[in-house]
Amino acid sequence: MGPGTLDPLTKELVYIAVSIANGCPYCIHSHTAAARAKGLTEAQHGEFLAVVGMANQTNALVNGMQIPVDPAFRVEEGP
Repeated sequence: MGPGTLDPLTKELVYIAVSIANGCPYCIHSHTAAARAKGLTEAQHGEFLAVVGMANQTNALVNGMQIPVDPAFRVEEGP
């Protein structure tokens, strides 16, 4: 992936999160290795996995309870 406004480590973290959500072990391992090569520390990795796990659980809870989006949180799609 080319240069952009997101730094390379952030892009790898997005790849890891999506790979976890999609259940792709190859992608999880390869992007974790790439993130470590870009400076990801063990402490950051642990915190990142905790955030991904919490997001997964809260998403499942909110979806399961069919909680509507609060108008204050609604994001409008652009053109």
